[in-house]
Amino acid sequence: MTASTRRAFLGSLTAAVPLTTGCRQGATARERPNVIFVLTDDQGYGDLGCHGNKFLRTPNLDRVHRESVRFTNFHSSPLCSPTRSSLMTGRYNYRTGVVDTWVGMAMMRPTEVTLAESLGGAGYRTGIFGKWHLGDNYPLRAMDQGFQETLVFTDGAIGAIGDPAPNTYFDPVLLRDGRPEKSAGYCTNVFFDAAMQFIEKKRDQRFFVYLPTNVPHAPPQVAESDVKPYRAMGLDDSTARVYGMIANLDENMGRLLKFLETSGLEKNTVLIFMSDNGPSGPDRYNAGLRDQKGTVYNGGIKVPFFVRAPGRFPAGVDVDRIAAHIDVHATLLDICQIPKPEGVQLDGVSLAPLLNGSASNWPDRTLFFQQTRPDPSGIDEPRLFTNCAARSQRYKIVMTAANPRETYTKAIGPDETELYDIEKDPGETTNIARSHPEIVNRMRGEYEAWFGDVTKGINPPVRIRLGAAEANPTTLTT
Repeated sequence: MTASTRRAFLGSLTAAVPLTTGCRQGATARERPNVIFVLTDDQGYGDLGCHGNKFLRTPNLDRVHRESVRFTNFHSSPLCSPTRSSLMTGRYNYRTGVVDTWVGMAMMRPTEVTLAESLGGAGYRTGIFGKWHLGDNYPLRAMDQGFQETLVFTDGAIGAIGDPAPNTYFDPVLLRDGRPEKSAGYCTNVFFDAAMQFIEKKRDQRFFVYLPTNVPHAPPQVAESDVKPYRAMGLDDSTARVYGMIANLDENMGRLLKFLETSGLEKNTVLIFMSDNGPSGPDRYNAGLRDQKGTVYNGGIKVPFFVRAPGRFPAGVDVDRIAAHIDVHATLLDICQIPKPEGVQLDGVSLAPLLNGSASNWPDRTLFFQQTRPDPSGIDEPRLFTNCAARSQRYKIVMTAANPRETYTKAIGPDETELYDIEKDPGETTNIARSHPEIVNRMRGEYEAWFGDVTKGINPPVRIRLGAAEANPTTLTT
C-alpha cells in the first residue's frame, strides 16, 4: 500500500463506519466493543499458575484464564519486535520491514496500516502504554502510526541506549506523546494507571488500549517485597526476581479487572492477554516445552492467548486449532465490525468463528516462523532455511543448527530437518523425519515458497528521516 492509498483508506473509515452505525446491517456503535490488549514481554507459556507453575502465584491472570476462550496452540515470533509488527499489521514481519530487534532492523515501514489506524479511523480512541519497539523516530513512532495518546519508552527496554541515565524500572523517564516526562512509581503500575486514566477521561467513547508491558524482560528490577516470597521458596535470585515482576503484573491485572467492573465497562470490553515470545533463560518452568526465546521450538514461540469478553464469548473454553500473532489484526477488525484495509495483503485470518463457536470444518493451514541475526560480517537479513519452522495442525518441521553458535546463521538441508507429530509430541522430543520424508519435503517446499513471498519487499531497509519538523533533533537508539 502506498502512502497516498493508505491515507485515502484511513480517511474513508470514519465515513464508512460512523459512530452511530456499525459495519453490519442493524448493528449500532454501542454494540461494537472496547478493546484492551495486554502484551507481556518474555513471559513464557509456563509463567502462569493456570499453566501448571507450582511456584508462581498469578490469581488474577488465572481468573482471566478461567473466564476466557483460551487458544492452546497459539504462536508468536521467536523475538519481540517481529511479533509486535505482526500484531499491529496482521502480516508476517518480513513484509513490514522488521527483521530483528536491533541494529536498525526493528523499524516498521510507515506505510503499514496498524490496528490503531484502523480502529482510530472508525471512531475509536487509541492509546498505547508501554513498549512499542517498532521505531523510535518520525515517522515510525507509535504516535505516527495511529495512537492518539502514547506513554512509551524507546528501544527494547527501559534504561537502554537513548534513555537519560540512569533510567530504571522505578520512576522512569518516559515519552508522553513524544515529550520526556518523569513518572512516579514502578513502571508496570505507571502503565496500568495511565491506561485506566485514558479510559476514564472519555468512557462513553469506544477505546482501543494497547498495554504492552516491559516485564518480565531484563533487567530484573522489581521491589524486594515482590521477590521475597519466591526467594523463600528456595528459587535462585534470577527466577525469584522474574516471578516477582510477574506477581506485580498480576496485581495490576486485578486492578484492571476491578476497574472494568466498577466502571460498568466490563460487559462491552474485549480483554486479550498474550506474551510476545517464550522465556529468556532456560531455568524457568515452561510447561514441558522445548527451549526458549529466540528459537523456533515450542518453548520459543508457543505463548498464552486468552480472550475474555463476558456475554460475548464463552468462558473456560479451550480452542486447539493453530493460530498466531498474524491473526490478531483480522480478528479484532471482525469483532469491531471494521473493514479490512483495502490493497493490503493480510496473512492472518479472523478467529472470531472459533471464539463464538460458529466455526465448522475449520480448514488446516501452515504457519511459518523464523529468526535470523547478524552473521560475522554484520549483515542482518533473512536467510533461507535458517532457524525456521513450519507448523500445520498435526506436523511441524524445524530447521535449526544443533550448534547454538550457528543457530541464526546456518542453513539446514533436508537431511538435517526435524519433523515432529506435534499433536502427540508437543515437547518435540521424538524426531520422525526419517520415517516420513514425504512430509518433510512437502513442508520444506511450503516454507521455501513462503520465504520467497514474504521477503520480496524486504529491501530497501527502513530508514530514519532526519531533520523532520515533527522530530528535530533526532535521537538515535539501537
